[in-house]
Amino acid sequence: MNSTPRTGGGLPPAFMASETSSFLDFLSVQAPELLPANRDLPAVRGAFEAPHGTTIVAAGYADGVLVAGDRRVTMGNVIAHREYDKVFPGDEHSAIAIAGTAGLAVELVKLFQLELEHYEKIEGTPLSLDGKANRLTTMVRGNLGMAMQGLAVVPIFAGYDLDRGVGRIFSYDVTGGRTEETGFTATGSGSVYARGSMKKLYRAGMSENEVVTAAVQALYDAADDDSATGGPDLTRRLFPLVALVTEDGYRQLPQEEIAAIAQAVVDRRLEAPEGPRAPVL
Repeated sequence: MNSTPRTGGGLPPAFMASETSSFLDFLSVQAPELLPANRDLPAVRGAFEAPHGTTIVAAGYADGVLVAGDRRVTMGNVIAHREYDKVFPGDEHSAIAIAGTAGLAVELVKLFQLELEHYEKIEGTPLSLDGKANRLTTMVRGNLGMAMQGLAVVPIFAGYDLDRGVGRIFSYDVTGGRTEETGFTATGSGSVYARGSMKKLYRAGMSENEVVTAAVQALYDAADDDSATGGPDLTRRLFPLVALVTEDGYRQLPQEEIAAIAQAVVDRRLEAPEGPRAPVL
């Protein structure tokens, strides 16, 4: 980035340019080498394993949207981390959860947060929820080269649409393809089991406690069948991360609250290991 000395103080001229409100576009012009997608990867000889995060879920409920994720990160068949954060605020009224290559995913989240903050400071108003989802599309697509080498990042984005007065959920694939989901979604290695669990438990208009319990049940089911997904760890007191986004903003539930729900789920599973049953009709 241009660091020409300034005799009058203040920011360099590049920071005062008004061509774009996007920090991503600004960085691509001023310091493109800092963007993750522009880095040259070294040649790989033999097998290579990078830490990967897995199952994340999102669901709408009466007051907004929920985003949740397990805590486990794996590297091949090894548990690389037991208490990794996979759920983050995007801004005041949105949340982003990550699955895929852990290091790149967290870097993408930080860049996305900065993108939203930069736009709001330049324009004096936050991006619309659709605008935020579009910016994330661009960032995920920018990682396609690394994804094709096995370093994929696949997020879920959710937020409260202040214009529509409703929570909305967006899922992505490695190419940046975006889909708006109805009701709930899941991604990551255990997503097929989490999604199956949510299918039998989810219903529109759930209360906060109901949707949180359903999400914990879904992550439990994912951990039950997917070794890369971590279930509630009662010994270490490690539980899923759960965030809620409503008209009042982003809120991450305290671990003590999740612990109580997880304990109730585990206790009930002692009697019914396969989980709650949905009616046939």
